[in-house]
Amino acid sequence: MKVSLKWLSDHVDFSDYSMEQLDELLTFAGIEVEEITNLPDKVVVAEILSAEKIPQTDKLAVCQVNDGSGKNRQIVCGAQNYKVGDKVPLALPGCKLDDGKGGHFEIKNGKLKGFDSLGMMCGASEIGLEDESDGLLILPKELEPGTAITEVYPAVLVLEITPNRPDCLSHLGTARELAALVGKKLKGVRDHANSETPTRKAKKDEITIESESCPYYTGRWIRGIEVKESPSWLKEKLVSIGLRPINNVVDITNYVLMEMGQPLHAFDLAKLDGGITVRQATAGEEFKALDGETYQLSADDMVIADSKKAVAVGGVMGGEDSGVTETTTDILLESAYFVPADVRRTSRTSGIRSDSSYRFERGVDPQQVKGASDLAVKLILELAGGKAGEELVECGKLPALPKPIKMKGEFCRKVIGTDIPDEKVEEILTSLGIHPSKKGWEVPSYRGGDLLRPVDLVEEVARVYGLDNVPSKNIARFVESSKADHSYDFNRKIQTTLSAIGFFETRNLKLMSGENLDDDRATNHRGMEPIRLKHPLNDEQDYLRPGLVPGLLASAGRNLRFGNPNLRLFEIGKVFTKTKKGDSVENEHLAVLMTGARNQPSWADAKPANLDIHDLRTALTAIMGAKGSQLTFVPLEDDRLLGACSVELGRGKKSAKLGIAGYLPPSRGRDLDIETPIAVAELNLKKLAAALSEPVVFEELPKFPGSSRDIAMVVPNDLPNESIASFFANYQEPLLIEANLFDVFRDETGEKLDADKKSVAWSLLYRCPTRTLESAEVEQAHDKLLKTLQKDLPVEFR
Repeated sequence: MKVSLKWLSDHVDFSDYSMEQLDELLTFAGIEVEEITNLPDKVVVAEILSAEKIPQTDKLAVCQVNDGSGKNRQIVCGAQNYKVGDKVPLALPGCKLDDGKGGHFEIKNGKLKGFDSLGMMCGASEIGLEDESDGLLILPKELEPGTAITEVYPAVLVLEITPNRPDCLSHLGTARELAALVGKKLKGVRDHANSETPTRKAKKDEITIESESCPYYTGRWIRGIEVKESPSWLKEKLVSIGLRPINNVVDITNYVLMEMGQPLHAFDLAKLDGGITVRQATAGEEFKALDGETYQLSADDMVIADSKKAVAVGGVMGGEDSGVTETTTDILLESAYFVPADVRRTSRTSGIRSDSSYRFERGVDPQQVKGASDLAVKLILELAGGKAGEELVECGKLPALPKPIKMKGEFCRKVIGTDIPDEKVEEILTSLGIHPSKKGWEVPSYRGGDLLRPVDLVEEVARVYGLDNVPSKNIARFVESSKADHSYDFNRKIQTTLSAIGFFETRNLKLMSGENLDDDRATNHRGMEPIRLKHPLNDEQDYLRPGLVPGLLASAGRNLRFGNPNLRLFEIGKVFTKTKKGDSVENEHLAVLMTGARNQPSWADAKPANLDIHDLRTALTAIMGAKGSQLTFVPLEDDRLLGACSVELGRGKKSAKLGIAGYLPPSRGRDLDIETPIAVAELNLKKLAAALSEPVVFEELPKFPGSSRDIAMVVPNDLPNESIASFFANYQEPLLIEANLFDVFRDETGEKLDADKKSVAWSLLYRCPTRTLESAEVEQAHDKLLKTLQKDLPVEFR
């Protein structure tokens, strides 16, 4: 935002501060000064005394000007927007002007068409007041020739205002901040928040509100005005910050905007059909804005309308067909408060950006709506004449005032870390408009969105007091670990483990499109619903993510487009769902995705096998540590994933259900141009941490040798491996120590094995902890196991 130092000096005297000191004060107080714009030297005010057209040229004229030196100066000029008697900026020889390419060019005496030209008369863009301009800058008539242009337009500060400080998006707001920083009182400031104009409720044929995006709307009818050129003082203020003067009424609304930060709009009453209705636009409704462009609106957009059409997009821009022109005699002055999020969404989706939307979407002070209207009406009556309605017509209700904040001086000193007296704390807060009361510190309405907690007041004290004045000292001490520490350490261990085995971590937005919910439903628990934003910024970010898999898929698609088809990705992050009763639930999840080749092609393995669900299980086993052997994949009847499995730790009734795993449907892979299987898993980290937190029981190394037996059996293709694993895990035989699958064989041709069958081979280990087993004992136990296995499961031994 551009701020004129001359304009600021109307409110606070900082003449004893240098530009560098002001820059440092604002920057250290949290308001970054991006740029200090000074107009070029050797540019003075010049009065045009005569102008004679050069023969055989279209535009050039020889002008005689008074530059205040006591001697006329001849200038050859090609502009067309001036007349004799006008005063304009004159760049004298030796002046260096911006060339628009990052460099400068120097003004020199020269000749054009055989005529001496001893300088250059300038437009606003040529001396740096505007980005673009057409013709010369016509200066106020009361300026004396020879006056340096830097006296007319002193330095301009370009400030970077953070989103939490919309109160500084005006000269008054910036002046309030500077006054507190330099320890001086504001001057020339009206109590804009309080309006002396009586108000009354709007009649139905005057103003109605049908949209929740507008809590409060006011209108003031002014009749019999004369629209004309603004006076010099008003044009000078606007030009100083790069605004182009239009006419007295429009210039007044822009002045109030830049003075107070409250956007206003003036409608030509003759162009309105009936009263004002604040409503939602209809889908596809067309609107022609003041910038000359026609926009198609959606049902999410709010408009200000008459009985037939939209005449403005609420909080964003007025309409061309209802704007004030030279023929306007009666106007309706709008001053309102709009919901910031709704204005932001409309501005971004429609692509309409304006000074008004910039302020409304950050949050204007609702208590200054009436005061801003008063100031504008006062100036309109002074500069355009006419008669205003005696009452301010209002509709709706203003938001509640900020609640008092309780904060004691001792708390402030403890947080800042230095001994600031209570008197100094009160002095600083009072200078910022924050006053003490019996209920606590009363926060002004223009800071209501920013100051909410005691620590916020402490921050205000610290930045005005100056962090340089806080002594450095080491006050760190040992504190007991918290749940947050344990959660961080647990997550960090997972990140380190997965990274060590070749995975890459991704970070994705917590917002997602409704179109991607199907990807999430594949791995999210049933019975939970996604949460849609009430005021989404756009259609691509209208849901809080209920799971992490959609983000991983998006990352996989981007990697593939950059030529990386072999992917091992994971993400840890918050997910958001709600129950069928509407209760919101927030959890932290881990999602893993694997696709592509298991290894890089090499001379030893030109076509490596693709990654599959077993590789995914191996990765999850790694993060389980000592309990990795207890990880199980229990088949699910679920059409969301191919080969869907419940990821569990342990077996039976005591197992902990952690999440779900499986393959995404091939159609989803084709959408991303991924031809290889995509294996995914999503786990609830809270459940995983709880399952892993139980103590691990270590056993003494065996003192006696074991005896192994191998089993090869033919089973149906659709018999899950987990069914066989569960049999061995639950089989009651004290001598059976472990069972491991070591081979799977299928023959899709049916030549060596029926196509609907598969051959699996398991290795079993028998051992007694107290003695060496005899062969007969092992055979007896093994034969009994085989009979039971053949009885419980459809197996045929080979």
